[in-house]
Amino acid sequence: MHPLIPLALLALGALAPAARAELLVIDGQVKVRTVDGPTPARGMSMRSVEQRFGAPENRAPAVGQPPITRWDYPGFSVYFENDRVLHTVARGS
Repeated sequence: MHPLIPLALLALGALAPAARAELLVIDGQVKVRTVDGPTPARGMSMRSVEQRFGAPENRAPAVGQPPITRWDYPGFSVYFENDRVLHTVARGS
């Protein structure tokens, strides 16, 4: 993982709840691009995300402490801490 990614993810958390962004690392530079369309909001439960957006295409196993889990949907990934949304990140096609 690029060393600036955790810092950039923290910066994304400071954005307004309605803001959605994609984090890109290009030639060592961290870039943020806004994302259109509905995505899960920070703080939503896993259950609420699945009820609203359906079952994910992929569920990556939890890693670390606290446990961080990733669910992949068409066009975006959702990162959870325990069972709550931390960030939603757009995925390239």
